[in-house]
Amino acid sequence: MKHFSLPKNGGLKVEAIPQDILHSFDKIYTEVRTDAYAASREIADFIVANIKEFESSSPSRPFKLGLSTGSSPISLYEELCARFAAGEVSFRNVEVISIDEYYPIAPDAHQSRNRKIHEVFLNNVDVLPENIHIPDGSIPQEKLHRYCADFDKIATGMDLLVIGVGDKGQIGFNEAGSSEFSRTRTLTLPYNSRKRQARNFNGNIADTPKAAITLGVATMKSAKTVALMAWGEDKAEAVYHIVEQECSAEYPASYFQHHDRVRLFVDEPAGELLTRCVAPWLIGPCEWTPKFRRKAVVWLCQKLGKPILKLTQQDYLQNSLDELLDVYGSYDKVNIDTFNELQHTITGWPGGKPGCNDTTRPVASTPYPKKVLIFSPHPDDDVISMGGTFIRLAHQGHDVHVAYETSGDVAVHDDVVIQLMDAAAQLGFGNRVEEVKKLIASKRPGAPEPVELLAIKAGIRRSEARGADRSFGLNDETNVHFLNLPFYESGGISKKPRTQVDVDIIKELMKRLQPDQIYMAGDLADPHGTHRVCTEAALEALDQLREEGASWAKRCTVWLYRGAWMEWDLGSVDMAVPLSPDEVVEKRHAIYHHLSQKDIVPFPGDDPREFWQRAEERTQNTARLYNEVGMAEYQAMEVFLKLY
Repeated sequence: MKHFSLPKNGGLKVEAIPQDILHSFDKIYTEVRTDAYAASREIADFIVANIKEFESSSPSRPFKLGLSTGSSPISLYEELCARFAAGEVSFRNVEVISIDEYYPIAPDAHQSRNRKIHEVFLNNVDVLPENIHIPDGSIPQEKLHRYCADFDKIATGMDLLVIGVGDKGQIGFNEAGSSEFSRTRTLTLPYNSRKRQARNFNGNIADTPKAAITLGVATMKSAKTVALMAWGEDKAEAVYHIVEQECSAEYPASYFQHHDRVRLFVDEPAGELLTRCVAPWLIGPCEWTPKFRRKAVVWLCQKLGKPILKLTQQDYLQNSLDELLDVYGSYDKVNIDTFNELQHTITGWPGGKPGCNDTTRPVASTPYPKKVLIFSPHPDDDVISMGGTFIRLAHQGHDVHVAYETSGDVAVHDDVVIQLMDAAAQLGFGNRVEEVKKLIASKRPGAPEPVELLAIKAGIRRSEARGADRSFGLNDETNVHFLNLPFYESGGISKKPRTQVDVDIIKELMKRLQPDQIYMAGDLADPHGTHRVCTEAALEALDQLREEGASWAKRCTVWLYRGAWMEWDLGSVDMAVPLSPDEVVEKRHAIYHHLSQKDIVPFPGDDPREFWQRAEERTQNTARLYNEVGMAEYQAMEVFLKLY
């Protein structure tokens, strides 16, 4: 299956730069790769090479390999399993040490790290059972201290440690404030950590263990060689602090700045705040495309607090942008050209303005009306992420369809189900309250939810989505589609692999509608997350239709929106849709229709705000950024990147 990455538009000429200069800002040597899969292949090369080099020395003991669990290493484990199956590597002389485990928890519990690493890796290779060391979350409390001390002896001096970095810079369960000299121990998990981990326990923090066993930072640093990894834009800030800022207990992974043999592998979204990505002209020569020029000019505006048309030649020269002037001419020409280019991204007609000259507009005026297909990974991403544009498209007469790719069933709290069942009973539509209460009581922590309960939750989310769509004037019988992609329907947080079956469902809808425009999520936070999987499935469906010769598919344009947390930077925006105060309110009211996601969202992350609050702050901030570089002042703006 194909994997999605953003198109390149200029940037650092890496091949022309010596490695020491390329990494001149790194306090930890960092490799930035296109995506997690490309990086995982390189880490797999690194692991295999280390194992073979060790074996060539005729050792008297196994190679000691430290590994982590979580979402980061999944693509790496898939790669290692494939190489083992192909006969490229054996793990028979490898001793595997897993770095952490919840406490208390049974080794065979659904959420245990023990079970996870066996399922995704150990059961698929030839590691000998006696060479597997995983912290035991069932050890009696009175024996924990001695157990941790003994485990620390096993883990000390690993030949290679491969570990994922958390979105707060944590390593294992070593959270902010952990000591650089800490050893293997049990620790109490702080509330925010338990809230993050609750995703693995059906969103129920009450079922989430209050403690964990983890290798300490000093134990990890005792490894001869270390490979760190971080994927997704939600880890970008942590990566920036770990790689380019001073070592700090606030970001425990930064302690590896004090290790002699460490490399960090990141994908482009995780590395997006590094100097080589934010301001590569500070490092070396660049390829200067018009969009990359805009990125540099916007960066300069934001650094100096100036609008585009007030930038001076001295501003460019003093900030290492003399190469830009060499390519594009005088500074005032660069200013005017960039100003016009950015201004031309703004349109109140996301479907194209009929009967007008569209030479400088982001969307063609014909055909009109357009057939528009909005893909929404969950049943509320459409209104949260692009509700204002959705309103414009519908109100301007386009044939707008929305496709909800997953049911979103696991994101409905049990209390909401009982309340709605009770409402139905009070209205005389049948009393199923006790039946539903029994279903809820039958749930087991970590196990998939009962199918009957998930069906009710999916129905709740469908009804909410229909209500939001009707508020925009859509016919919820003909223009609203629920795809229920199979990869999502695991009954829990961990999803099934994406397959051609998912792609075929999307292809069938596309073939039937033959849209002129497609909107889809461009979130890149988690390579295995729902948004990304949905987008990759939709893009693969469109690619296959193009390869099969569908002429409409070759003409169709694809626009990427962002979620409630992230936004495209001004340098990459292809279309910006301004929203009036009334449209902001109309969008908010559409979000209100998703009552099951209000106040008690099972998986809110670290942001306590409701979705409408996050969405409004994001779009208002985008409007402010446009205004600060010299554009007109709007109430709010939704922005999009054109994929093709």
